[in-house]
Amino acid sequence: MSHPTSSKPASLWKHHAFLWFWCSRLASGFGFQMLSVALGWQVYAMTGRAFDLGLIGLAQFIPSLLLALPAGHVADQFRRRQIIVLSRFFELVAIVLLAIGSWLKILDETMLLGLVVWIGVFRAFEFPAMQSIVPSLVPESILPRAMAMNSSAGQMATIIGPALGGFLYIGGADLVYAVSSALYLVALLCMIGVPLSQVIARTPATLKTLFAGIHFIRARPVILGVISLDLFAVLLGGATALLPIFARDILHTGPWGLGLLRAAPAVGALLMSFWLAHRIIQRRVGLIMFASVAGFGIATIVFALSHWLWLSLLSLALLGAFDMISMVIRGALVQLDTPDEMRGRVSAVNSIFINTSNQLGEFESGVLASAFGAVGAAAIGGVGTLLVVAVWMRLFPQLRARERLTQS
Repeated sequence: MSHPTSSKPASLWKHHAFLWFWCSRLASGFGFQMLSVALGWQVYAMTGRAFDLGLIGLAQFIPSLLLALPAGHVADQFRRRQIIVLSRFFELVAIVLLAIGSWLKILDETMLLGLVVWIGVFRAFEFPAMQSIVPSLVPESILPRAMAMNSSAGQMATIIGPALGGFLYIGGADLVYAVSSALYLVALLCMIGVPLSQVIARTPATLKTLFAGIHFIRARPVILGVISLDLFAVLLGGATALLPIFARDILHTGPWGLGLLRAAPAVGALLMSFWLAHRIIQRRVGLIMFASVAGFGIATIVFALSHWLWLSLLSLALLGAFDMISMVIRGALVQLDTPDEMRGRVSAVNSIFINTSNQLGEFESGVLASAFGAVGAAAIGGVGTLLVVAVWMRLFPQLRARERLTQS
């Protein structure tokens, strides 16, 4: 596609902005993954109680759930880059305090969980701003590529970050926190390099403005369909929560095999994100969306029935790849169909769906596994995902018939 000569500098400027953003995303992703490993090891070393490991997840989940709608409103009322910079700064302060407390050996469980809540609060404000800033950094025509590259940063951090954090933990939790702090500082400085481009039209906070994202989504079948499809697909297809059972009892492998199983979905997603970053999905995006979720369900069933490690790894890698396709299409549709002044609140509602599906999906898998066994639970989840695809194709014909990412 050709552009007028006058638009070329702006496009180049926006590409430059996305590069700074991507570097910031990569650094913070690595820092957070390493931080998560250290928190788990340290709290378990302190107490020896598995229950306290769940408290770490709860301490992050509750702020993200309670603050999602206010954070979305803030993302639409203030400059998103500034929100991200401030959030990263206060997260950095908390991680530095974790490093100092560990080094001085004065950090106890209460202090640790309090700092995790602190981090969770600012991550709740960071998330909708991070999601809604991307469309302002690149031309609309290459937004799907930008979202795929954005996702690749997260997948790389997911694959390498925990292993690096575990290796550094040999030197102590304070070392992991120190390195994580350095990465967050890099992320903060890179984010400062992103130019300010958001136009602000502030309105006072009311119940109407806080819930505007929900009303907006309900009035648009394509957005409602794509978000709810992902919610129920992830809710039913949460087989990855059962990986320790599959590794030990079904595939008869050790911790090394469990590590490979955990990494496989992220590897598949990373490879697919690189492919999508170079190829824009041009046509039949609705059908491709449904096909990718169906592929997710089929890969889950294959994993459930597999008794070979190589087949289980392959099915998990395909599961991650299909999930990446649906995630990129979902993200692009939501962002492109939403006006900029609403993107923060819509992204906040989307984050509620994502967090709920991930948390409840693991719970659902556990409940089914206790009743039908791990194989039965995973297989039921995969079949359920296929049924959801069939039902959603009938409930949301507008999404099924969607030809292109852009409506124009």
